[in-house]
Amino acid sequence: MYNTDLPNRVDLPTSAQLKRSTFLAGLSAIAILVTVVLPSEYAIDPLGVGRVLGLTEMGEIKTQLAKEAADDAAAQSGVKGQASANGEMKAISQRLDRIEMMIVSMGGTPAAEAPNDPVQLEPAPQTTADPAPSVERFGNVDTTETTAAVTAAPSGRTDEVSFTLSPGKGIEVKLVMKEGAKVDFAWTANGAVVNFDAHGDGSGNKISYEKGRGVGDDSGVLEAAFTGNHGWFWRNRTDNDVTITLRTSGQYSDIKQVM
Repeated sequence: MYNTDLPNRVDLPTSAQLKRSTFLAGLSAIAILVTVVLPSEYAIDPLGVGRVLGLTEMGEIKTQLAKEAADDAAAQSGVKGQASANGEMKAISQRLDRIEMMIVSMGGTPAAEAPNDPVQLEPAPQTTADPAPSVERFGNVDTTETTAAVTAAPSGRTDEVSFTLSPGKGIEVKLVMKEGAKVDFAWTANGAVVNFDAHGDGSGNKISYEKGRGVGDDSGVLEAAFTGNHGWFWRNRTDNDVTITLRTSGQYSDIKQVM
């Protein structure tokens, strides 16, 4: 087995040679750093060599791209945070609306919407000889303004009521109907949108006809499933006042505000 011959002492580099080689290697590394690495990676060109070689422009492009990427990441982070907060608030609002509509469907009144003392409405001038029925105790809730007009109709009665809901406020209007009675209705938020729940209760019965969120108007025929109170609950979830106009015509004996 052959082993490499050990070098002679005279063949080994001296300490001075090692120091010189180390010094030259350090100078070479510094030169490469200053003339190549700094200009091409960070657009730093203290000697101007990088711009002559076209490396400084490369570094400027890299730096600009890195800055834009950081700005985009920060912007996306802010948008995601805002979207998350908006999503949480929307989810809370939806849960509150569902709970509120469940309470209304069960015949209850949310504690935050306890009605104020109702105000007697004056009927509109009559167009027929027979006096029209009056609207019983149809008042306003909180800052809600209510007006009504009542006229006689051959098949029952006809009413038109308007009321203004401030942001976050709600109101419930019911028609007193017998089982099988029908009423033509139409309501509008006059260019705005509201949440609503059409339902009925009475004689130990409860029913939900229709629900909606962010609806501007609705119309149709309301047929009483049983004798009792049948009507609508509206809630203003916008940031502005909303005026709702309700028109009804058909077989009912009274129209009243229950909350």
